[in-house]
Amino acid sequence: MTEILFYHLQRQPLERVLPTLLEKSLERGWRVVVQAASEERVDALDSYLWTYRDDGFMPHGTHREGDAREQPVLLTVNSDNPNDANVRFLVEGSPMPPDAAAYERIVLMFDGEDPDALAEARLRWTDAKAKGFAVTYWQSDEQGRWVKKA
Repeated sequence: MTEILFYHLQRQPLERVLPTLLEKSLERGWRVVVQAASEERVDALDSYLWTYRDDGFMPHGTHREGDAREQPVLLTVNSDNPNDANVRFLVEGSPMPPDAAAYERIVLMFDGEDPDALAEARLRWTDAKAKGFAVTYWQSDEQGRWVKKA
């Protein structure tokens, strides 16, 4: 059964949280798709993942490249799964893919400081539960660690 994890971003921007979660996914041997809401966000994440650490980078590519199938982490605006990902990250309100049940895990990240994003996440939570997905809600504590709240 697909797990859907809701990550409530507070006190930390997406750029600070996403690389760590991607690293953990790769450590588990999973392939990943990150679906953004715009090409501009794909470009920003693409640039950031090459430079976010002084001692390394995140191996990744974008959907515009010819070797999308080979990428361990693929950045896209599309709902397809060209790299046979096990995990899909949805950022900035990206829609649930039609094949959601095909993934081991879907991670829905939303800005807890944005009332519209918060309301949308609540609707998506209700919808995911109604469809029988295993859903969990995660929020960071004062030290920045993720704590399962529901």
